[in-house]
Amino acid sequence: MRFACPWMLVLVVLAPVAGFVWSLLKARREKALERITLNVPKSRSSALQSALVLSGLFLCLFAASRPQGGKSQEQYLVRSRNVVVALDISRSMLATDVRPNRLERAKADIADLVASLKEEGDRGALVAFRRNAALQCPLTKDYGHLRDKLYLLTPDFLPRGETDLGAAIRESLRAVELALDEKAKGPDWKDDHSAIIIISDGGDLRGQAIENAALAKKHGVPIFTVGIGDPKKGSTIPSEDGRGVMKYKGETVMVKLEEAALEAIAKTSGGRYVPIATAGTADTTLGAIYRRFMRQVAVREQNESESALADLYQWFLVPGLCLLIAGAALSKGRFRRRSEKMV
Repeated sequence: MRFACPWMLVLVVLAPVAGFVWSLLKARREKALERITLNVPKSRSSALQSALVLSGLFLCLFAASRPQGGKSQEQYLVRSRNVVVALDISRSMLATDVRPNRLERAKADIADLVASLKEEGDRGALVAFRRNAALQCPLTKDYGHLRDKLYLLTPDFLPRGETDLGAAIRESLRAVELALDEKAKGPDWKDDHSAIIIISDGGDLRGQAIENAALAKKHGVPIFTVGIGDPKKGSTIPSEDGRGVMKYKGETVMVKLEEAALEAIAKTSGGRYVPIATAGTADTTLGAIYRRFMRQVAVREQNESESALADLYQWFLVPGLCLLIAGAALSKGRFRRRSEKMV
C-alpha cells in the first residue's frame, strides 16, 4: 500500500494521543464535580461516544492520506504521430566541419526533436545504422529512455563498412510495422500517421535504398532526409587511436556531405530533403524542421491505456464518517436537554 499524501499520517498518529489527553481532562473534570456535589450523574453513553468519535476521526485522517493499492486501467483518447529517427553512426560522422563534430551535432538536434515530440505527444523510435542497421528503441512516449539510448551511440556500436542507407530505411519501416495493430499488419500494410527522419552525411545508393524508399511511399510513410556536413569543402576524420587523422594508402581521408543520395530518397518516398547548415541556426534544428514539415503527416486518434494505483480512501472515509455521525447522535446537545424538560 502507498500513500499519495503520506504527511497526513502524522495526524493519524496524533489522533489517539489527542483522545488520551481528552480522556484525562474529562476524568479531572468529573473528579472536580464530585468534590462540589455528592450526586454526579454518570453518563453511560460518554465512553461509547468517545470511542466512536476517536475511531471515526482516526479513519477520516487515514483516508485523507489517500492510501492506494492494486492496479486500475485508465483509458483515454490521444492524438499522435509516429516518428522513427535513423542516425548514421559511421566514422565519417566524426568529421569536425560541424562543431563539435557531425555526430554530436546530430545528437543535440535529435534531443531537440525529442522535446518537440513531447510537446506534441507524438511517439518516437531510434534506429542506428552503419554497414547495417539496428533498432535501438521502439516507438515510445518514454522520452527519457529514448534520449538515454541516443547518447550511448558511437561508431563502434555497429560493424565497420560503407554506409547502407537502404538498411536504415528497411529497419525504420520494421519499427513502424511493429507498432501496428495485428489486424493492420501484412505485406500491404499502410500507415499515414508515421514518418522516418534519416540523419546522415550521405553515401551511395547501394543496398536497395531507392527500392526501399519506394516501398516506404507505398506504405504511406514519407522519409525526411537531413544532410549534415559541408557539401563543398571536405573535412578530415580523427584516426581510431585519436593521435591524428585517418589516412588511406598514405593519403589523408577527406569527407564531405554527399547530398545526391539523400535527395533521391526523400523525393522517391514523398518526403523532403533538408540540409543542416554548418554554422547552425534556430531554423535548421531538427525541432524546427519537425514543426515545419511534419504537419503533412496525419494525426491519428487512438485509445491508450495507462496502469495506475487505485485509490482506497473511500473504504476508510465512509465508515469514518458513519462513526462520527453515530458519536454526534449520542451528544448531550440542546435538543436532548429540551426533550428532558418536556418530560
